[in-house]
Amino acid sequence: MNQAESPPVHIDFLNQSDIASLALTDDDIIAAVETGLAMQGRGETAIEPRVHLEPRAGVEGHFNVLRGWIGGHIGQAGVKVVGDFVGNYKEGRPSEYGLLALFDPLNGAPTALIDATGLTDMRTGAITAIGAKHLARKGSKILGHVGARGTAYWNVRLLDRLFNFDEIRVHSRRAESRDSFAARLSDDLGKKVVATQDWQSCIDGADIVVEASRLSAPTPMLKTAWIKKGALVIPYGTMSAVELNLTDIMDKIVVDDWGQCKTGKFGSLRAHVEAGKLTEKTLHAELGQIVAGMKAGRQRGDETILFWHRGLSLSDIALGHAMLEKAKKLGVGQRLRFY
Repeated sequence: MNQAESPPVHIDFLNQSDIASLALTDDDIIAAVETGLAMQGRGETAIEPRVHLEPRAGVEGHFNVLRGWIGGHIGQAGVKVVGDFVGNYKEGRPSEYGLLALFDPLNGAPTALIDATGLTDMRTGAITAIGAKHLARKGSKILGHVGARGTAYWNVRLLDRLFNFDEIRVHSRRAESRDSFAARLSDDLGKKVVATQDWQSCIDGADIVVEASRLSAPTPMLKTAWIKKGALVIPYGTMSAVELNLTDIMDKIVVDDWGQCKTGKFGSLRAHVEAGKLTEKTLHAELGQIVAGMKAGRQRGDETILFWHRGLSLSDIALGHAMLEKAKKLGVGQRLRFY
Protein backbone atom coordinates (compact mmCIF):
# COMPACT_ATOMS: atom_id res chain seq x y z
CA MET A 1 0.00 0.00 0.00
CA ASN A 2 1.46 3.39 -0.98
CA GLN A 3 0.94 6.62 0.89
CA ALA A 4 -1.97 7.68 -1.29
CA GLU A 5 -3.85 4.49 -0.41
CA SER A 6 -3.14 4.59 3.33
CA PRO A 7 -5.74 5.91 5.81
CA PRO A 8 -5.07 9.59 6.59
CA VAL A 9 -3.36 10.43 9.87
CA HIS A 10 -4.03 13.70 11.67
CA ILE A 11 -2.35 15.17 14.75
CA ASP A 12 -4.20 17.34 17.26
CA PHE A 13 -1.91 20.13 18.45
CA LEU A 14 -2.38 22.13 21.66
CA ASN A 15 -0.03 25.01 22.41
CA GLN A 16 0.30 27.02 25.61
CA SER A 17 -2.49 29.44 24.68
CA ASP A 18 -4.81 26.58 23.75
CA ILE A 19 -4.28 24.93 27.13
CA ALA A 20 -4.91 28.20 28.96
CA SER A 21 -8.19 28.66 27.07
CA LEU A 22 -9.41 25.27 28.32
CA ALA A 23 -9.63 26.79 31.82
CA LEU A 24 -9.22 23.43 33.53
CA THR A 25 -10.33 23.59 37.14
CA ASP A 26 -8.28 22.28 40.04
CA ASP A 27 -10.76 19.42 40.35
CA ASP A 28 -10.43 18.62 36.62
CA ILE A 29 -6.66 18.29 36.95
CA ILE A 30 -6.77 16.16 40.10
CA ALA A 31 -9.49 13.87 38.70
CA ALA A 32 -7.59 13.23 35.46
CA VAL A 33 -4.35 12.34 37.22
CA GLU A 34 -6.12 10.24 39.86
CA THR A 35 -7.81 8.25 37.09
CA GLY A 36 -4.40 7.41 35.62
CA LEU A 37 -3.05 6.40 39.03
CA ALA A 38 -5.99 4.07 39.68
CA MET A 39 -5.44 2.43 36.29
CA GLN A 40 -1.76 1.98 37.11
CA GLY A 41 -2.70 0.35 40.40
CA ARG A 42 -5.04 -2.07 38.59
CA GLY A 43 -2.36 -3.03 36.07
CA GLU A 44 -4.02 -1.33 33.09
CA THR A 45 -0.88 0.56 32.12
CA ALA A 46 2.74 0.05 31.12
CA ILE A 47 5.55 2.35 32.14
CA GLU A 48 9.25 2.43 31.34
CA PRO A 49 11.65 4.11 33.77
CA ARG A 50 12.60 7.59 32.62
CA VAL A 51 15.93 8.05 30.91
CA HIS A 52 18.16 11.14 30.83
CA LEU A 53 20.05 12.87 28.08
CA GLU A 54 22.87 15.17 29.16
CA PRO A 55 23.90 17.37 26.21
CA ARG A 56 27.53 18.02 27.12
CA ALA A 57 29.83 18.73 30.04
CA GLY A 58 29.48 22.20 31.49
CA VAL A 59 25.78 22.59 30.67
CA GLU A 60 23.71 22.98 33.84
CA GLY A 61 20.78 20.91 32.69
CA HIS A 62 19.56 17.73 31.08
CA PHE A 63 16.58 16.22 29.30
CA ASN A 64 14.17 13.71 30.85
CA VAL A 65 12.48 11.23 28.53
CA LEU A 66 9.34 9.56 29.93
CA ARG A 67 7.45 6.75 28.21
CA GLY A 68 4.22 4.92 28.99
CA TRP A 69 0.89 3.49 27.88
CA ILE A 70 -2.59 3.65 29.39
CA GLY A 71 -5.34 1.28 28.28
CA GLY A 72 -9.06 1.41 28.97
CA HIS A 73 -11.05 4.43 27.82
CA ILE A 74 -7.86 6.48 27.40
CA GLY A 75 -6.08 4.11 25.03
CA GLN A 76 -2.94 6.16 24.40
CA ALA A 77 0.78 5.56 24.35
CA GLY A 78 2.97 8.57 24.98
CA VAL A 79 6.48 9.96 25.13
CA LYS A 80 7.31 13.21 26.89
CA VAL A 81 10.62 15.02 26.53
CA VAL A 82 11.20 17.74 29.09
CA GLY A 83 14.30 19.84 29.60
CA ASP A 84 15.44 20.55 33.15
CA PHE A 85 17.73 23.59 33.06
CA VAL A 86 18.00 25.21 36.47
CA GLY A 87 19.67 28.41 35.26
CA ASN A 88 16.91 29.39 32.83
CA TYR A 89 15.51 31.94 35.28
CA LYS A 90 18.49 34.18 34.45
CA GLU A 91 16.98 34.66 30.99
CA GLY A 92 13.41 34.91 32.24
CA ARG A 93 12.63 31.41 30.98
CA PRO A 94 10.88 28.54 32.78
CA SER A 95 13.20 25.90 34.21
CA GLU A 96 11.45 23.25 32.13
CA TYR A 97 10.20 23.14 28.55
CA GLY A 98 8.29 20.03 27.59
CA LEU A 99 6.55 18.34 24.67
CA LEU A 100 4.17 15.39 24.93
CA ALA A 101 3.63 13.17 21.89
CA LEU A 102 0.70 10.72 21.94
CA PHE A 103 0.29 7.66 19.73
CA ASP A 104 -2.36 5.08 18.87
CA PRO A 105 -1.12 1.94 20.66
CA LEU A 106 -2.84 -0.34 18.13
CA ASN A 107 -1.09 0.89 15.00
CA GLY A 108 1.60 3.33 16.16
CA ALA A 109 0.14 6.36 14.40
CA PRO A 110 0.77 9.71 16.11
CA THR A 111 -2.41 11.29 17.46
CA ALA A 112 -1.40 14.46 19.29
CA LEU A 113 1.32 16.93 20.21
CA ILE A 114 0.79 18.93 23.40
CA ASP A 115 2.84 21.67 25.02
CA ALA A 116 3.93 19.92 28.20
CA THR A 117 5.55 22.85 29.97
CA GLY A 118 2.45 23.84 31.94
CA LEU A 119 1.10 20.29 31.80
CA THR A 120 4.17 19.04 33.68
CA ASP A 121 3.62 21.60 36.43
CA MET A 122 -0.07 20.73 36.73
CA ARG A 123 0.35 16.97 36.81
CA THR A 124 3.20 17.20 39.32
CA GLY A 125 1.08 19.34 41.61
CA ALA A 126 -1.76 16.86 41.23
CA ILE A 127 0.49 13.91 42.17
CA THR A 128 1.66 15.83 45.24
CA ALA A 129 -1.92 16.63 46.23
CA ILE A 130 -3.25 13.11 45.61
CA GLY A 131 -0.37 11.66 47.61
CA ALA A 132 -1.32 13.95 50.50
CA LYS A 133 -5.01 13.06 50.11
CA HIS A 134 -4.19 9.43 50.90
CA LEU A 135 -1.13 9.81 53.14
CA ALA A 136 -1.42 13.03 55.16
CA ARG A 137 -3.32 13.34 58.43
CA LYS A 138 -6.90 14.42 57.99
CA GLY A 139 -7.17 17.98 59.13
CA SER A 140 -3.55 18.86 58.30
CA LYS A 141 -3.37 22.64 58.66
CA ILE A 142 0.27 23.70 58.19
CA LEU A 143 2.11 23.37 54.88
CA GLY A 144 5.84 23.94 54.56
CA HIS A 145 6.99 24.15 50.92
CA VAL A 146 10.59 24.62 49.77
CA GLY A 147 11.00 25.68 46.16
CA ALA A 148 9.37 28.50 44.21
CA ARG A 149 9.81 27.67 40.53
CA GLY A 150 8.38 25.24 38.00
CA THR A 151 6.02 22.80 39.69
CA ALA A 152 5.93 24.65 43.03
CA TYR A 153 2.88 26.80 42.30
CA TRP A 154 0.63 23.84 41.45
CA ASN A 155 1.87 21.88 44.46
CA VAL A 156 0.67 24.58 46.83
CA ARG A 157 -2.49 25.45 44.91
CA LEU A 158 -3.78 21.88 44.62
CA LEU A 159 -2.76 20.92 48.16
CA ASP A 160 -4.67 23.92 49.49
CA ARG A 161 -7.66 22.91 47.38
CA LEU A 162 -7.82 19.66 49.34
CA PHE A 163 -6.77 20.85 52.81
CA ASN A 164 -7.63 24.56 53.06
CA PHE A 165 -4.57 25.25 55.21
CA ASP A 166 -4.53 27.67 58.12
CA GLU A 167 -0.84 28.36 57.52
CA ILE A 168 1.24 28.15 54.34
CA ARG A 169 5.00 28.75 54.50
CA VAL A 170 7.24 28.89 51.45
CA HIS A 171 10.99 29.23 51.06
CA SER A 172 13.42 29.68 48.20
CA ARG A 173 17.10 30.55 48.13
CA ARG A 174 16.60 33.89 46.39
CA ALA A 175 14.58 36.47 48.34
CA GLU A 176 13.00 37.96 45.20
CA SER A 177 11.87 34.51 44.12
CA ARG A 178 10.26 33.50 47.42
CA ASP A 179 8.65 36.90 47.99
CA SER A 180 7.04 37.06 44.55
CA PHE A 181 5.97 33.42 44.88
CA ALA A 182 4.29 34.08 48.23
CA ALA A 183 2.58 37.20 46.85
CA ARG A 184 1.23 35.33 43.83
CA LEU A 185 -0.12 32.53 45.98
CA SER A 186 -1.67 34.98 48.43
CA ASP A 187 -3.53 36.69 45.59
CA ASP A 188 -4.69 33.46 43.95
CA LEU A 189 -5.63 31.57 47.12
CA GLY A 190 -7.10 34.52 48.96
CA LYS A 191 -5.10 33.89 52.13
CA LYS A 192 -1.80 34.87 53.68
CA VAL A 193 1.25 32.94 52.49
CA VAL A 194 4.45 33.51 54.47
CA ALA A 195 7.86 33.63 52.77
CA THR A 196 10.37 32.34 55.32
CA GLN A 197 14.04 33.29 55.52
CA ASP A 198 15.41 29.77 55.90
CA TRP A 199 14.61 26.07 55.54
CA GLN A 200 14.02 25.39 59.24
CA SER A 201 11.40 28.08 59.77
CA CYS A 202 9.58 26.79 56.71
CA ILE A 203 9.61 23.10 57.64
CA ASP A 204 9.79 22.80 61.42
CA GLY A 205 6.49 21.46 62.80
CA ALA A 206 4.59 21.46 59.50
CA ASP A 207 1.91 18.81 58.93
CA ILE A 208 2.87 18.44 55.26
CA VAL A 209 6.40 19.15 54.03
CA VAL A 210 7.17 19.42 50.31
CA GLU A 211 10.77 19.70 49.14
CA ALA A 212 10.90 20.87 45.52
CA SER A 213 14.23 22.68 45.64
CA ARG A 214 16.45 23.32 42.62
CA LEU A 215 19.88 22.37 43.95
CA SER A 216 22.84 22.03 41.59
CA ALA A 217 24.34 19.18 43.65
CA PRO A 218 23.09 16.91 46.48
CA THR A 219 23.16 18.90 49.76
CA PRO A 220 21.39 17.85 53.01
CA MET A 221 19.48 21.08 53.60
CA LEU A 222 16.33 19.46 55.05
CA LYS A 223 17.12 18.15 58.53
CA THR A 224 15.39 15.04 59.81
CA ALA A 225 15.08 16.60 63.29
CA TRP A 226 12.65 19.21 61.91
CA ILE A 227 10.04 16.61 60.91
CA LYS A 228 7.34 16.20 63.51
CA LYS A 229 5.72 12.89 64.37
CA GLY A 230 2.73 12.21 62.14
CA ALA A 231 3.87 14.46 59.31
CA LEU A 232 3.86 13.66 55.60
CA VAL A 233 7.13 14.46 53.82
CA ILE A 234 7.23 14.75 50.03
CA PRO A 235 10.78 15.25 48.71
CA TYR A 236 11.14 15.09 44.94
CA GLY A 237 13.95 17.40 43.91
CA THR A 238 16.25 16.22 41.13
CA MET A 239 19.19 16.65 43.50
CA SER A 240 18.78 15.27 47.01
CA ALA A 241 18.24 17.82 49.77
CA VAL A 242 17.57 15.34 52.60
CA GLU A 243 19.70 13.57 55.18
CA LEU A 244 20.43 9.87 54.89
CA ASN A 245 18.63 9.15 58.18
CA LEU A 246 15.32 10.64 56.97
CA THR A 247 13.98 7.20 56.05
CA ASP A 248 14.82 5.90 59.54
CA ILE A 249 11.94 7.84 61.12
CA MET A 250 9.33 6.81 58.58
CA ASP A 251 6.53 4.36 59.34
CA LYS A 252 5.73 4.06 55.63
CA ILE A 253 7.48 4.95 52.40
CA VAL A 254 5.42 5.28 49.23
CA VAL A 255 6.61 6.02 45.68
CA ASP A 256 4.88 6.68 42.38
CA ASP A 257 6.72 3.93 40.48
CA TRP A 258 9.34 1.68 42.05
CA GLY A 259 10.83 0.75 38.67
CA GLN A 260 12.03 4.28 37.99
CA CYS A 261 12.79 5.13 41.61
CA LYS A 262 15.30 2.30 41.91
CA THR A 263 17.30 3.29 38.82
CA GLY A 264 19.08 6.32 37.41
CA LYS A 265 21.49 8.88 38.83
CA PHE A 266 19.01 11.57 39.91
CA GLY A 267 16.36 11.83 42.62
CA SER A 268 15.95 12.91 46.22
CA LEU A 269 16.32 9.39 47.67
CA ARG A 270 18.99 8.10 45.28
CA ALA A 271 21.51 7.75 48.13
CA HIS A 272 18.95 5.86 50.22
CA VAL A 273 18.42 3.32 47.45
CA GLU A 274 22.16 2.89 46.96
CA ALA A 275 22.69 2.49 50.72
CA GLY A 276 19.96 -0.17 50.96
CA LYS A 277 17.74 1.99 53.17
CA LEU A 278 14.97 1.95 50.56
CA THR A 279 14.38 -1.39 48.89
CA GLU A 280 11.45 -3.29 47.46
CA LYS A 281 11.06 -4.92 50.89
CA THR A 282 11.06 -1.67 52.87
CA LEU A 283 8.74 0.04 50.38
CA HIS A 284 5.12 0.13 51.57
CA ALA A 285 3.39 0.69 48.23
CA GLU A 286 3.18 2.57 44.98
CA LEU A 287 0.64 5.37 45.11
CA GLY A 288 -1.44 3.81 42.34
CA GLN A 289 -1.98 0.71 44.47
CA ILE A 290 -3.34 2.90 47.26
CA VAL A 291 -5.56 4.93 44.94
CA ALA A 292 -6.95 1.70 43.46
CA GLY A 293 -7.74 0.38 46.97
CA MET A 294 -5.24 -2.49 46.79
CA LYS A 295 -3.05 -1.26 49.65
CA ALA A 296 -3.70 0.96 52.65
CA GLY A 297 -2.72 4.60 52.80
CA ARG A 298 -2.50 6.33 56.18
CA GLN A 299 -4.02 4.19 58.92
CA ARG A 300 -3.13 6.17 62.07
CA GLY A 301 -2.71 9.80 62.92
CA ASP A 302 0.74 9.28 64.40
CA GLU A 303 2.25 7.59 61.33
CA THR A 304 5.15 9.55 59.82
CA ILE A 305 5.08 8.92 56.10
CA LEU A 306 7.33 9.74 53.16
CA PHE A 307 6.09 9.99 49.57
CA TRP A 308 8.72 10.17 46.83
CA HIS A 309 7.54 10.84 43.31
CA ARG A 310 9.84 11.03 40.31
CA GLY A 311 7.11 11.96 37.84
CA LEU A 312 4.97 9.57 35.80
CA SER A 313 4.53 9.48 32.05
CA LEU A 314 1.13 8.00 32.89
CA SER A 315 0.09 11.25 34.59
CA ASP A 316 1.21 13.22 31.54
CA ILE A 317 -0.82 10.95 29.26
CA ALA A 318 -3.92 10.99 31.48
CA LEU A 319 -3.92 14.77 31.81
CA GLY A 320 -3.06 15.23 28.14
CA HIS A 321 -6.02 13.03 27.21
CA ALA A 322 -8.34 15.10 29.43
CA MET A 323 -7.07 18.28 27.76
CA LEU A 324 -7.72 16.86 24.30
CA GLU A 325 -11.24 15.76 25.21
CA LYS A 326 -12.14 19.22 26.48
CA ALA A 327 -10.43 20.88 23.52
CA LYS A 328 -12.58 18.86 21.11
CA LYS A 329 -15.75 19.95 22.91
CA LEU A 330 -14.70 23.60 22.81
CA GLY A 331 -13.21 23.56 19.32
CA VAL A 332 -9.77 24.55 20.67
CA GLY A 333 -6.43 23.72 19.06
CA GLN A 334 -5.18 22.88 15.59
CA ARG A 335 -5.49 19.75 13.49
CA LEU A 336 -2.46 18.93 11.36
CA ARG A 337 -2.28 16.49 8.47
CA PHE A 338 0.59 14.10 9.19
CA TYR A 339 0.18 11.39 6.58
